[in-house]
Parts: sequence; structure tokens; C-alpha cells
Amino acid sequence: MIMNETLRLYSPVYSGFMRDVDKDIRLGKFDLPASVQFHIPIMAIHHDPDIWGEDVNLFKPERFSEGIAKATNNNPTAFMPFGMGPHICAGFNFATNEAKITIAMILQRFTFSLSPGYVHSPFPFLAVRPEKGVQVIINAL
Repeated sequence: MIMNETLRLYSPVYSGFMRDVDKDIRLGKFDLPASVQFHIPIMAIHHDPDIWGEDVNLFKPERFSEGIAKATNNNPTAFMPFGMGPHICAGFNFATNEAKITIAMILQRFTFSLSPGYVHSPFPFLAVRPEKGVQVIINAL
């Protein structure tokens, strides 16, 4: 739940995805002709209050407690930090497994707290990152 909420708020790809239309299709209420490109704005979708609720900008991992479909108001395609379908990031499984293992190993040995001087300032670049870094206090267990 914590990883999903973190990926929702701070997606690995900030700008979104471009997709090519191979043949004439209807996408919702839009008719898209062949040979058109369209943009899927991941950060806009992941911060849409119609999908995620009025608390869209709050870090609430419990929104994923009943799965992605419930968290997205029965619109699971609204959560796609690594893309979706045949275009999903090839490193998705590796990245999520590596993150889980690394976090588990670190939390067995240390506690973390934010420094009193920390200022939350996400900075959109290719990926979202902290503009002023993340000052933390680390204590061994």
C-alpha cells in the first residue's frame, strides 16, 4: 500500500506517455484517426480528485487497502506508474521486488525520521525528485 501510494503521488515518469494510433478507434467519447499521437498525462490522472477523492494530494496508503480497483473508484487503468498493457515498463517487476527487499533489509536495522529542517518540495524532471534533497535522521536499532 505504501509503495502504491508513493508511486501514485510521485510517479517514476513525470510527463506521461505518448501513444500512436495505428487505426481509427473510439476512445471513450473521442474518435481518434490513424497516425495520430496522443499523450497520457500520468501525473494529472494520478492527481485527479474525481478518481482519487478530495484528499488526492494527501499521502494515504490505506486507499489501496482493498486493491487498486477500489482505490481508483473501479477504474484500475487510472493507476499506471509503470505504464499498462503491452507497453508496461520492462523493469516493473524488478523495480518493485528490489524496492521491497531493500526496504525490508533497511527497516530491520534502522529507524528514520525527517529532519526538523526538511521542506517538502517535489521537483518534476524526467522523474519526480526532491528539489532540496531529503534530510533524514537515521538511528541504528
